[in-house]
Amino acid sequence: MDDFYREYILDHYKNPRNYGTLENPDISYEEDNPVCGDRVRIDIKLEDDRIADIRFQGEGCAISQASASILTEMVKGKSLEEVRQLSKEDLLEQLGISLGPVRIKCALLSLKVLKAGVYGIRGWPGEEDHA
Repeated sequence: MDDFYREYILDHYKNPRNYGTLENPDISYEEDNPVCGDRVRIDIKLEDDRIADIRFQGEGCAISQASASILTEMVKGKSLEEVRQLSKEDLLEQLGISLGPVRIKCALLSLKVLKAGVYGIRGWPGEEDHA
């Protein structure tokens, strides 16, 4: 693993951005990864169909929690349509590391929660049609 990305992930894990909850969120969704026990909750405040504010809470491995922090930075200010277009590859590219199948589920948990909350999609990102 590239040192830059290792430090990047550890920084987001130790100093998460947008961590916490929102009072009276427009959207709130929480889910866990039963395989490893990671848990992520995302709260969203909307303004004119855009993410005006977003917070996450959770517990789990460095990958799942850093990924949630990175994802909240990626989508803040974006429209719901832009969020809908966000792919698992977009998030994995931001992480900048290659992951095995189990760790990919950790990395994508926050995206799963985000899409489930925004659109009621169930299943892992990229597997929506197979649910």
